[in-house]
Amino acid sequence: MKCNEGKTDRIARVIAGLAIVGAGVYFQSWWGAIGLVPLVTGSIGWCPAYTLLGVSTCKTPAD
Repeated sequence: MKCNEGKTDRIARVIAGLAIVGAGVYFQSWWGAIGLVPLVTGSIGWCPAYTLLGVSTCKTPAD
């Protein structure tokens, strides 16, 4: 799995994931489990949707 998420993208995903999980816990709803998706993808730096769409926010090293 090649990194396809940049630093800002990863940070935003982790924050959004934590917020969604936190809201799910606060409201006692299992819908908060949806927050695990951005949390995991932000943590590992790879998004399967980005791969399918051919998108990458990761900076490429200068050649």
